[in-house]
Amino acid sequence: MPFGYASPEQIMRDKADYARKGIARGRSVVVLQYEHGILFVAPNPSRALHKISEIYDRIGFAAVGRYNEFEALRLGGIRYADINGYTYDRSDVTARGLANLYAQNLGQIFTESIKSMEVEVVVAEVGETPETDAIYRLTFDGSVFDEHGTAAMGGQAEAVLTRLKERYRDGMGLAEALETALTALTEPGGERPPVGQLEVAVLDRNRPHRKFQRLNGPRLESLLAEAAAQAKAAPAETAPETGPGASSGPATAPEGDIDTGSGA
Repeated sequence: MPFGYASPEQIMRDKADYARKGIARGRSVVVLQYEHGILFVAPNPSRALHKISEIYDRIGFAAVGRYNEFEALRLGGIRYADINGYTYDRSDVTARGLANLYAQNLGQIFTESIKSMEVEVVVAEVGETPETDAIYRLTFDGSVFDEHGTAAMGGQAEAVLTRLKERYRDGMGLAEALETALTALTEPGGERPPVGQLEVAVLDRNRPHRKFQRLNGPRLESLLAEAAAQAKAAPAETAPETGPGASSGPATAPEGDIDTGSGA
């Protein structure tokens, strides 16, 4: 056996561990469905580098990890979408097709290159109805996960996803969905990032033609104020009655750092 030999299994494990560590150094990104489409939320102090972008008319892109690597994936996806939309029909460009393209590229790089890409990607498409919405999450090795309702990646993704699923429900309004996403992204006892350090965008099925829209400035501030008002009103609605006429039974609740090359 030659000196310095490593089995293929060990090489793959080392590549995977290297990629996971790089991705975990970044901040998490949350993607979730709401009443009129799909919401993207990411803490991002940088005004120049975006974690959330538009790919095509109905398709959005979000990523974490090494910025220069996922930016190359984003640009490749735009070229693929433009060429196919022009050659065939705009409706032929789908999130599923983009996810397959990214899966092939990521998988090939993971198996053939010395270093795997330190990225995790979400490709989302808004449909005519909530049932036709699509959210695909892709990992550094080319694995594709068809997510339903919610997705989280980067940083402490498992903890973020747990908090997200505790509060998520189908058919939420935009303000409630934004509040749910920010609660999931904030550790218990921690402080939320200020408005200027939030990157928020939606795929709104009610918009004509291009569905992607960034939310910032006064629009984002008003949504945050509405979400805060709803959060304050919720405990009052579910508070138990007190006094002589109060029910003796238990109360019931109604249903109801800057992106750089080292990590993002």
